[in-house]
Amino acid sequence: MSRQDLRALFRSNDREVKAVDYFADRRDEWDSVAYSLSHLFNAVRAEGFDVQDLEEPRRNVLTFYGVGGIGKSTLSRCVAKHLSGEVSAQGDWPPLDERVGPVVPVRVDLARESGVDFESLVLAIRLAAAEIGQPMPTFDLALQRYWEHNHPGEPLDEYVRRRTRLSSLPGARNLSGQMQSALADVAQAVALPGTMGQMVGQGLRTFVRALRERHHRVRALAECRRFADLLEATPDQDALSYYPHLLAWDLASLPIKRRATLVVLLDTFEDVGDRVHRDLERLIQRVVWLMPNVLFVITGRNRLQWDDPQLEGQLDWAGPECWPQLVGGATREPRQHTVGYLSAGDCETYLSQRLTRDGRPMMDVATRRLITANSHGLPLYLDLAAMRFLDLYRRSGNAPSVHDFNFDFPALVARTFRDLPPDVRRVVRSVSLLETFSVPLASAAAGFDHDAPAQSLVDRPFVDHDPGAPWPYRLHALVRDAVREADSTSDDRWTSADWQRAAQRVFEALAVEDKSHRARLVSALRQGLALSHQFGLPLGWLEGAAFQYIGDFVWEPIEPPAGVLDSADPTPAQALAAVLSAITQRQRRHRSSTARQLHEVLEAGVLPSSLEELPRYFLAECNRDLGNFQESLNGMQRVVDLGGRLAPTARRGLIHLARRIGDFPQAREAALHLGAEGRQDRVLGDLWWPQGSIALACSSYAVGRDQALDAGQVGEAALSQACLAFAAAFQDRPRAAEQIARAEELLTGVSIRWAETQTRIAGLLRDAGIVRDLPERAEAVAVEAVEAGLTSSVAYVRFAECLHALVAGTPEALAQARERLMTDCVNGAEFAYLAELTYLMAEEDPPAGLPRADWLDTTAQVRARWVGLVEDRRQESAAHQGA
Repeated sequence: MSRQDLRALFRSNDREVKAVDYFADRRDEWDSVAYSLSHLFNAVRAEGFDVQDLEEPRRNVLTFYGVGGIGKSTLSRCVAKHLSGEVSAQGDWPPLDERVGPVVPVRVDLARESGVDFESLVLAIRLAAAEIGQPMPTFDLALQRYWEHNHPGEPLDEYVRRRTRLSSLPGARNLSGQMQSALADVAQAVALPGTMGQMVGQGLRTFVRALRERHHRVRALAECRRFADLLEATPDQDALSYYPHLLAWDLASLPIKRRATLVVLLDTFEDVGDRVHRDLERLIQRVVWLMPNVLFVITGRNRLQWDDPQLEGQLDWAGPECWPQLVGGATREPRQHTVGYLSAGDCETYLSQRLTRDGRPMMDVATRRLITANSHGLPLYLDLAAMRFLDLYRRSGNAPSVHDFNFDFPALVARTFRDLPPDVRRVVRSVSLLETFSVPLASAAAGFDHDAPAQSLVDRPFVDHDPGAPWPYRLHALVRDAVREADSTSDDRWTSADWQRAAQRVFEALAVEDKSHRARLVSALRQGLALSHQFGLPLGWLEGAAFQYIGDFVWEPIEPPAGVLDSADPTPAQALAAVLSAITQRQRRHRSSTARQLHEVLEAGVLPSSLEELPRYFLAECNRDLGNFQESLNGMQRVVDLGGRLAPTARRGLIHLARRIGDFPQAREAALHLGAEGRQDRVLGDLWWPQGSIALACSSYAVGRDQALDAGQVGEAALSQACLAFAAAFQDRPRAAEQIARAEELLTGVSIRWAETQTRIAGLLRDAGIVRDLPERAEAVAVEAVEAGLTSSVAYVRFAECLHALVAGTPEALAQARERLMTDCVNGAEFAYLAELTYLMAEEDPPAGLPRADWLDTTAQVRARWVGLVEDRRQESAAHQGA
């Protein structure tokens, strides 16, 4: 395939010179795509195929992997274009077998710099399906509910329109109409006005009930066996990752004449597999598994490891029994392929057609053969050689000599580098220290007060451009490495002192970049930590950025530089990166693992004293969650004594510990000195609800939430809202439902596992004494809390079970729930106040051996409030049963 190369076109005044972006044959790779589509098409239409079968092995993944610069992304783009039937598609590739029928492709670049998140990926797949022109009712109903919950007041079509990557998909024009049509049909089926309005409340409940009863008007949708369950599930990102099952069912339910095969091309997959604990990869794999009638074409540097049983636990489905055609030695398509280097014939064709004049190749045969031999089939080498040929031709007006191309790859990069003007070379060297950059950042890194050299650089073919990234440009990785190596032999090479000064300039340039945007903050941290580690730079602005990073509760992965603390002489940058990585991962792993990492950092003694509080506080927090009361107490006190940025947070931690052992007066006295910065109102809410003063607790939490929102602290607001939902659930069930929904909404953009669990516990408290399946639900939440090492969450779950049994009037269940609370959670005085409350609310005397709490009021007053709460819930339960 070829198209006009605009960058080359604007590098010469000779209008007879033609430069095109030529894509070499890759016929074998295309044949693999064609065979894979044919096999999938036949399998999907075979008798016995069930798109809802979740146990059958999957055979819908085609993988191409290979080294950087080998042409994987180009292959992905060309496959997408050929499948879509574009005029510019690869001319040498044959068409698909007509029996395969219509094919709809969608390509998504998963590069970290592209900023694509999981939600965007799911939307891209749905937008592709919109091209089929048929309704996707089950998926669209679930998506509508998810959207209203997570993007209140923001129309989906407006969201798509503002995002270039989504709005450019052809289906963007059809999605809104299709979704409204689906909603209208459902509203008519269940006799609701309009188009079901909001997919919440009575409308949703009516529809789900119709599904479960297989009402004749929704019987077709009821054939999707898991549809009702997904609609009832909390519409968060986890639920969103299961919605593709609905889309697969919709696609399979279309009339045969209306069906089309969806092909999803996922490029730069190495950026998914390398992220912390494969969180994004797990979600993407779930999509692939749940859509067995869709072909996924994955390209990246690494072989897909889904056939490795050791990944069980990190991924939902791992092992050869799940993915039989991803194992080594598989012969049936789709399977895994290494993207090889181009053959000599492909290289010859490329060089002949890349640059032409008067319809004839500009390079003579000898030059083409030499370049082919030196390239070893690497497409990037061919592209650099072609651009060097054009530059030399432009300067002299004549075709350059064959001897101008007798270089290996590093030498070619070095020669290309030397051909650049001195100012541009200075910029190249400077940005080789960065993963990504902008024109102003490149100019500052090079020490220039003008942008012309940097602007000249970004127009070169070896600079990739991604307008959606925090900084949109990056040198190709192979070119970055080669520039550094080539500099040791160039005439104007930099000395080690020059590189040190350049690193300092780059580091300082990052310091002044606007880091209020979260993506830029994270990118700056990653690149700044690498520079500090490699060049021994003081941490400087990284300290402030680290505290800003932890304050937002978002927790993108910060990969530590290689070696972390394994080397004999770790750097402060390594230690800080290890701390940030551990803090981030605690949201996704057991707290004991995080505690061990933070302890190792402190033992190494590498961090400056100004940062000691960072690992020490979070270690104390982990110890608190793990139930290591004394270790947590000592750690929090040490952070308070240090008097640093986290001292107010540690003082709040000491209050939490006092509350755990039922010392409420001491906790309140300390809380009154916290102020807004110390989250005083949230802490007071924590003290009020155990007293049975639910209204005071809710009021305090609401004030804390609003203060956080006014200050732009979304994470703290989400945390306060989760606590508000928890407190409200004791007393006001309708209000609790609203507060839970808002908590889930605020938690969408942050990652606070404790708050997510607290919101689920709020759901248990809201339904205590009302629903019969509460013990099973409670056990599921408790298991997740235990897996995360969240002792307080386990205690609250057991307390909710006691409340449920007491309201329901089942003494045996109450005794069992109390026993679980005492066994699982009460450790001396720790959490004994919860056990005491289970007796007070039942108007019973606690056992003599149970440590007593020091309440803010008299025990009699606390007892009366809780007894009142239980009685109110009993009356509500009776009314609910009567209805």
